[in-house]
Amino acid sequence: MSERRIVAVVVTFNRLPLLQRLLDRLAEIGEVDEVLVVDNASDDGTGAWLEAADIPGLRHHTLDENRGGAGGFHHGLGWAVDEGADLVWLMDDDGLPERDCLATLLDHHGLDFWGPLVVDEAAPDRLVFPIRLPGGTRVVHDVSVAERADPSGVIAGIVIPFNGVLVTRELVQRIGLPREEFFIWGDDHEYRLRAERAGARIATVTAAKVHHPSIGELGTPMMFGRTTYNHSPSELKHYCMARNNTVNLREHRGWLQVVAFWVKTVWFYLFTRPQPARIPISARAAYAGLRGDFSGHRRYLA
Repeated sequence: MSERRIVAVVVTFNRLPLLQRLLDRLAEIGEVDEVLVVDNASDDGTGAWLEAADIPGLRHHTLDENRGGAGGFHHGLGWAVDEGADLVWLMDDDGLPERDCLATLLDHHGLDFWGPLVVDEAAPDRLVFPIRLPGGTRVVHDVSVAERADPSGVIAGIVIPFNGVLVTRELVQRIGLPREEFFIWGDDHEYRLRAERAGARIATVTAAKVHHPSIGELGTPMMFGRTTYNHSPSELKHYCMARNNTVNLREHRGWLQVVAFWVKTVWFYLFTRPQPARIPISARAAYAGLRGDFSGHRRYLA
């Protein structure tokens, strides 16, 4: 075990087989002192299975309702810090860290918020979450991004939050917990922006990897390849993305970036992926975010 207390926090919702796979993997990783599972009111038997599970170091909380990834990580990170964690390892139930992932991350010192590459489990040379390189507009979709690492294998200033990332207790105490009202999409990015604003030392360690199912059309090229857009076929995800991204840009980047995002959204759904019905949904979501109304996504819940 590490001299520092390391607690893994897993947020789950209705994916019991994937959760079981992940917990089996975490049991093989000796650096983990405890695993805390936050169950977002699953109705697939997850709660009953967790109650009966006899896994050393495993504890769980089942929430009273589905609060999304944002609510789950808000609860889980606060729980871990309250329990005395020095480092918290955050992940969704559908990721699968390689056996040496945590050890590889721990080999890198002097960081506050750092994580692995998240690779497509069906095509491990592809990134699930494309990385926009610091200082430019280029977006990299494959593991060639490792060529941009420094000699120690680190890309400074970049991290894909909540997918196998480590965060220090000290940073959580400085910047607080993820915004639970975001529900899904953008809560992780907002947390990184807050960490960046606080001067946190942020990095991706390219030798550490988490395998994850493909998300789909993240980073879709548009405007003749000059930029990209994070498209999702899910109206729930799109609504949350449009609302939460508007809030993030207004609070962390300014109104010019907000307007640029709105222009991109209209362009994307008129020309790149013609779906004109997405434009009024986007407008309602953005307006709700500007008003501080974080309830509108509920109409899209199954």
